[in-house]
Amino acid sequence: MNLRELVSALNDFASPALAESWDNVGLLVEPSPPHTVNTLFLTNDLTEEVMEEAVQKKADLVLSYHPPIFAPLKRVTWKTWKERLVVRALENRIGIYSPHTAYDAIPHGVNNWLAKGLGACTSVPLHPSTAPSSPAEGTHRVEFCADAEHLDAVLAKIKDIPEISCLTTLPARVEGEEQTRVSLNCSQKALLDVVALLSQNSLLYHKTEILLLQKPLLPHTGMGRLCTLSEAVSLSDIIERLKGHLQLPHVRVAVGAGRTLESPVKKAALCAGSGSSVLKGTEADLYLTGEMSHHDVLDAVANGISVILCEHSNTERGFLSELRDALAVHLQNKINIIVSERDRDPLQVA
Repeated sequence: MNLRELVSALNDFASPALAESWDNVGLLVEPSPPHTVNTLFLTNDLTEEVMEEAVQKKADLVLSYHPPIFAPLKRVTWKTWKERLVVRALENRIGIYSPHTAYDAIPHGVNNWLAKGLGACTSVPLHPSTAPSSPAEGTHRVEFCADAEHLDAVLAKIKDIPEISCLTTLPARVEGEEQTRVSLNCSQKALLDVVALLSQNSLLYHKTEILLLQKPLLPHTGMGRLCTLSEAVSLSDIIERLKGHLQLPHVRVAVGAGRTLESPVKKAALCAGSGSSVLKGTEADLYLTGEMSHHDVLDAVANGISVILCEHSNTERGFLSELRDALAVHLQNKINIIVSERDRDPLQVA
């Protein structure tokens, strides 16, 4: 597949618009076109060791779940390991693509895969995503009626206000009089200017309606998951299930105040990776994530919520095998897709 065709297909699989605003997703490194991709190489973290594996396996595009370029690079030299990744990629005509939190949000993504480790359950996003694109522009819609005497002057002033869109006029009859119904979309900032303008004329202002425009929520899409188990099971059973699902010999556990390892778990809130900000404030029997700060764990435990920590990338990496199969179907088996064998969590128990 041509690289640009493949990137378009990857964006269809999980829109980069679903990623968090702070994230750096999409195509990060592009060899000079045209660039044909025969082998797509999947990894959770693109380290130098993993890059050498990609070179040896003649990868044409690396899909790295975590973006190897996050903070802006001021130069590309051989000095730092992330700069060297870019150099090695371009030397070997390897592109780099990262989906990160877009894969966290989608219904067939990382968090849904992690939820399978709990056993049979239903889940909803903790923080639902809104439609990335919507016909409505702006944050508010303003509608008012004006007579012929004031219409032209008001419209002229409105058109001078920045961040105004979708300005329309329609004939209207108000209290038996022929008037014009004006409708416009505007930003939060522009709304203040529009209201200030209309308030100069009491007749216009009293006939003004202001509507908040909200993008529709996307079903089953968003950050984190609140999972309701089909049947409550003990915390110790959940631990064993997760160790099996994640193929880990151990996890870290903090038992909630007033609870024990045999206490039942019915609701579990989870977030792959570092989940403190996503999980905080959620009512559940259990928090499941890769890592949390010491004080966030203390807060959860004090509120009677048990915590299971599996290390950051251990809650993500196992998804790659499922992703490989899903992308093979999505891309109609047009390219070879392989998963890194050297990618691993940097932390070990000594």
